[in-house]
Amino acid sequence: MAELNVNPTRMELKKLKLRLATARRGHKLLKDKRDEMMRQFMETVREVGALRKSVEESIERVNADFTLASAAMSPKMLEEALMLPVSPGELFIKFGSVMNISVPSYGYDREGRDAGGLNYGFAFTSGELDAAVRRMVSILPDMLRLAEREKTVQMLADEIEKTRRRVNALEYIMIPRYEAAIKRIVMKLDENERSNTTRLMKVKDMMLEREILKRRSLN
Repeated sequence: MAELNVNPTRMELKKLKLRLATARRGHKLLKDKRDEMMRQFMETVREVGALRKSVEESIERVNADFTLASAAMSPKMLEEALMLPVSPGELFIKFGSVMNISVPSYGYDREGRDAGGLNYGFAFTSGELDAAVRRMVSILPDMLRLAEREKTVQMLADEIEKTRRRVNALEYIMIPRYEAAIKRIVMKLDENERSNTTRLMKVKDMMLEREILKRRSLN
């Protein structure tokens, strides 16, 4: 670990003590922030797990419905039904804040919600196809929510890693450097004070000796 190159003066000592106090406060705040982000990260991960399981089960049911629909309808009629234009919609994104991290929130506005989202005629289609399409439409909000929470997990993980590096830099580099520099300055100042005290005592002894010799010469 590289040492700080500072002059061993009381002014530098005061500055280093202020920096050390600031570093310790910052270290505590960053640790608290990291711990809170970890808590929210784990909660979001659990939510993502439950959402993913629900969405995958719904997609499996949709696939089963489409399989039944393809068995009940001719391939040409199925293709024609699914090739019809769908109702227009708009995907929008809003942003919220989690621990000062800007995270997305996805939403979807769809027009033409009549007939449960079905945009084809019912004369030559089967009920299984209707069920498959309706189920697909119904899981869209959960899919958007899943994408939103997965993005939040990713952003939280990135921020946790950045915060962890800052915490480690303060804990293992900056704070030890300040403490070592303060210790060196204190030792140097104590050494200088002892040297000054020794010189003063020696000067005092010399002055006393001269005074004694002067009195003797007068007598």
